[in-house]
Amino acid sequence: MGRLFGTDGVRGVANADLTAELALGLSVAAAHVLAEAGTFEGHRPTAVVGRDPRASGEFLEAAVVAGLASAGVDVLRVGVLPTPAVAYLTGSLGADIGVMLSASHNAMPDNGIKFFARGGHKLADELEDRIESVYEQHRTGEPWERPTGSGVGRVTDYTEGFDRYVAHLIAVLPNRLDGLKVVLDEAHGAAARVSPEAFARAGAEVVTIGAEPDGLNINDGCGSTHLDLLRAAVVEHRADLGIAHDGDADRCLAVDANGEEIDGDQILAVLAVAMREAGHLRKDTVVGTVMSNLGFKAAMEREGIQLVQTAVGDRYVLESMKAEGFALGGEQSGHVIVLDHATTGDGTLTGLMLAARVAATGRTLADLAGVMQRLPQVLVNVPDVDKSRVDTSPEVATAVARAEHELGDTGRVLLRKSGTEPLVRVMVEAADLEQARAVAGQLADVVKSALG
Repeated sequence: MGRLFGTDGVRGVANADLTAELALGLSVAAAHVLAEAGTFEGHRPTAVVGRDPRASGEFLEAAVVAGLASAGVDVLRVGVLPTPAVAYLTGSLGADIGVMLSASHNAMPDNGIKFFARGGHKLADELEDRIESVYEQHRTGEPWERPTGSGVGRVTDYTEGFDRYVAHLIAVLPNRLDGLKVVLDEAHGAAARVSPEAFARAGAEVVTIGAEPDGLNINDGCGSTHLDLLRAAVVEHRADLGIAHDGDADRCLAVDANGEEIDGDQILAVLAVAMREAGHLRKDTVVGTVMSNLGFKAAMEREGIQLVQTAVGDRYVLESMKAEGFALGGEQSGHVIVLDHATTGDGTLTGLMLAARVAATGRTLADLAGVMQRLPQVLVNVPDVDKSRVDTSPEVATAVARAEHELGDTGRVLLRKSGTEPLVRVMVEAADLEQARAVAGQLADVVKSALG
């Protein structure tokens, strides 16, 4: 069996890859593993369970709740809320485990299960591996130890979760948003109620699109993966800025008043400068990934802010932040982590903090984002190749060296193996878009011929 857990939980086509039986079994296994690890010692365990609005989330939530309760865990069912809300509530309520059912930015037929440890932090790799091992062991025949009578878990609908999370978002904002007009694209997802409520309570005039989830329309032509609707709405309503979330609202991209995209690197740059001015950017350092735009790195150098780069994936950004005590980190895709106020990427919090900076300075978002000049970046996926040889192929190494020589100090090349598919990602940055496209195309051809 291949590893169930990826870099962001277990994900697949609901009712095909991700079945009710798998959801129930993993939940029971998680309860047993955390009990073995001493997480539940001395008290009756509690779990927070939430989901995004996907239709499949309804039966998967029922399976997870049944699994946890059958293992003796009391369940607080919080309903449809963003992933960062479930993480926050897990910590805030002192729960022993959090479970979120979502496939984030994936299409509607997919779904996923993400577990949080006590405090609202992602589970360590070794705990995920142990959960998978225990699940497989019992799936093939060994019976579970099951509590009976008063030992079974009780299930409660925790309706206060919405207000508790929104109040938290408002409480950590550095200033109000009065006078700002903001368009919010909720991707027909988990933040469809939360985000408009939070922005309105913070004082903004709010226009919403993509905020009518019906279980089937999540991420459908809207949200952070499809910005055209948001661009048009911002211009039409003459808004100061637009904010786009994905299905579970753990990421945020933005649009300025002219309808131009502001990506995760630019958002990080704006927030890094703001936090440094306020004395909140610990060690004057921001954490990004190897995919961070060269323009972002140059901007941070000019501002006297150190950039630490990790492997791609918000979990690696978070590991670096926790290990070194850094306050801010994120990815170009819009996963931004403000560790003083959240244990994971929080799209609503990020959007609020970005808007707060606009309100506090009186400057436009375009002006603020101008702190960095984004270099043209071209990404080409080369499928159906032996990705294991990308680091050892002499033909590929020669082609990369030739490309780096051509680009000089004004660009860079990055070849990366996909973590889930048989493909190699070729990324090229250059001062000129056409040059970036040409170099990326040449490298992709070499990768295909050498590794195909």
